[in-house]
Amino acid sequence: MTKIDVHHHFLPDFYRQALIDNGHSRPDGIWGIPGWDETSALRMLDEAGIAKAYLSISSPGVHFGDAAAARVLARRVNEEAARLARAHPGRFAFFASTPLPDIDGALAEIAYAFDELGADGVVFETNFDGLYLGNEQLEPVYTELGRRNAVLFLHPTSPAAPCTGHAPALPYPRPMLEFLFDTTRTVTDMVLSGVLERHPGLRVIVPHAGAVLPAVASRVDVIGARTAGKEHQQPMRNALRTLHFDLAGMPLPEMLPALLNVADPARLHYGSDWPFTPLPEVLAWAGRLEAATTALGEDGITKALRANTEALFS
Repeated sequence: MTKIDVHHHFLPDFYRQALIDNGHSRPDGIWGIPGWDETSALRMLDEAGIAKAYLSISSPGVHFGDAAAARVLARRVNEEAARLARAHPGRFAFFASTPLPDIDGALAEIAYAFDELGADGVVFETNFDGLYLGNEQLEPVYTELGRRNAVLFLHPTSPAAPCTGHAPALPYPRPMLEFLFDTTRTVTDMVLSGVLERHPGLRVIVPHAGAVLPAVASRVDVIGARTAGKEHQQPMRNALRTLHFDLAGMPLPEMLPALLNVADPARLHYGSDWPFTPLPEVLAWAGRLEAATTALGEDGITKALRANTEALFS
């Protein structure tokens, strides 16, 4: 069991039904909702050599337009995640979902998830109905998470309509391109708005090897920094050295080398993105990552697969 997985999803039956009932039978334009159950999840861990997985709810999250219903669904998925962690100690931990953009509901759920359920962090979608993560409305939530030195795992979702304008949608699942762009958009918003500076206790995991952030760091540090009053401060390049990154998706051969130009190798973590990434693909990409000695070296691979994550949650 060589790996710890920080990007690992679960879809209990009641959550699957909530997706269907709210028009998300093909969330984010993918082919359908993947199968999931407790037994298959444990089998997957064994087959993939994963010692422990941090469970999270994927896109589109738990808020489908009704704040009261979102509070109920967030509580239910968090209690189910906590049950899985208790039933299989050492194999599962979890990132709590919140009913954002409902601020009061999110604060209440954060307190319950950490203090009563033993959550190991929280998961945020990259936007909540158009509310991106640098928005000042989220300041009370960041204050609470920073006070707790919490781990915040970001997960991409479809971009908000104002970001896409009136351009026709491409006929491809949005995880192919739009997830990467929305991750880049929201982390840039967090950096330029000063979220990470104001809340240094917050430990943020960016998914998918940093998305497009390594490629646009210099543009953000010139154009964005000037706009945000941070000229000559290199806010993005500095942030990329303090952020954590999972290596879910297809990090090789292009994304991982680009990430290593800007990130701290001690802040890289393994991620499978199962079950949205089928098990055969999980195994294939893990094999490629384990063989990436040119990029990371033997010691760097070992640390990214497990030791870095143990240090993060120690």
